[in-house]
Amino acid sequence: MQRMAHLRIALFLLLHTPVYLAAQNQSTLTPDKVTKIEDLIRAEMSVSKIPGLSIAVVSDNQLRYANGFGLADLENSTLAKLVTVYRLGSLSKTITATAVMQLAEKSKLDLDAPIQKYCPAFPVKPWQITARHLLAHQGGVRDYSNQKFLEEYFSTRHYNSITESLDIFKNDPLLQEPGTKFSYSSYGYNLLGCAVEGASETAYEDYIRQNILKPANMGHTGVDDIFQIIANRARGYGKTRDGVMRNTGLADTSNKVPAGGLVSTVEDISKFFLGLQNGTLVSKATVERMWTLQKTLDGKQTPYGLGWRVSDRNGTKEVYHGGAAAGFSTFLYIRPEKKVAVVLMANMELLGQKQRDDLARQIADIVIG
Repeated sequence: MQRMAHLRIALFLLLHTPVYLAAQNQSTLTPDKVTKIEDLIRAEMSVSKIPGLSIAVVSDNQLRYANGFGLADLENSTLAKLVTVYRLGSLSKTITATAVMQLAEKSKLDLDAPIQKYCPAFPVKPWQITARHLLAHQGGVRDYSNQKFLEEYFSTRHYNSITESLDIFKNDPLLQEPGTKFSYSSYGYNLLGCAVEGASETAYEDYIRQNILKPANMGHTGVDDIFQIIANRARGYGKTRDGVMRNTGLADTSNKVPAGGLVSTVEDISKFFLGLQNGTLVSKATVERMWTLQKTLDGKQTPYGLGWRVSDRNGTKEVYHGGAAAGFSTFLYIRPEKKVAVVLMANMELLGQKQRDDLARQIADIVIG
């Protein structure tokens, strides 16, 4: 019993003590700002019982702060670090959206052409669906089925291609005429992944590797292949209704690779932001288009741009996207006018969206100071 008590104390300390890496000693944030940031993180981890969390902060065109807290793997006492690999969940959509906009810039993909021009495996519907509709979640394609949510969200079937994953929803009727309503749809981004393949004549994974990951030097980002050995991959967790920590349910994210089936690190997503900010991945004019709120056919503004959520904070624009996957929660928060970004990744599923989003906003406020 005494030994178990000691183990519990050790685990508590690991969960709530920051883990510094050599690269992190180069941080140019002031000690006061670092202390405030770490106090916020420790407090949120304690309240939400988060096993492990990694963070990166970018400002003035450089990685200014990065850290790991807690454990990436509870059973093996593996520390969460800067290089810890997490499931991105829907944060993957920002990468897919960037791929689509790259192809549009090169005139290889017309945002307003019928999506079947690039993805003939998707049946023709009563209304025309375009890449623009899908980017803005106005395509009318359904999201996870309410009746089969757990079955689809925690899918254990392996799909060998994006085209094969279309079988989940391609024969279902549209929810409404495209362009008439904002209706968030992960499967709509599967369809965009298929369009990337058709327009580029390249497999989705190969396309993003050559045109996004390599140019941005994102060496730890790729498809969440459950069969592949991925160094530093975190283990995902959830909680029972009684708040007891447990391993997350089995899930094979091959059912939604372009929408939520990528893995990455906080450092790589920081580089992704820098690639967008500096015009390395797409032009700055294209980034501005992606970060502009879209409207429905009747002129009503939606909360979404082309691959990004956009809103206002204290009179300045904020751009962001979160991700939720089996065992994981992620968030990329950007204040474009201040050139500040905060990346958060945690190995806890269904982490409260408000807590996650507010944490990132508060950290950005500290950095902008």
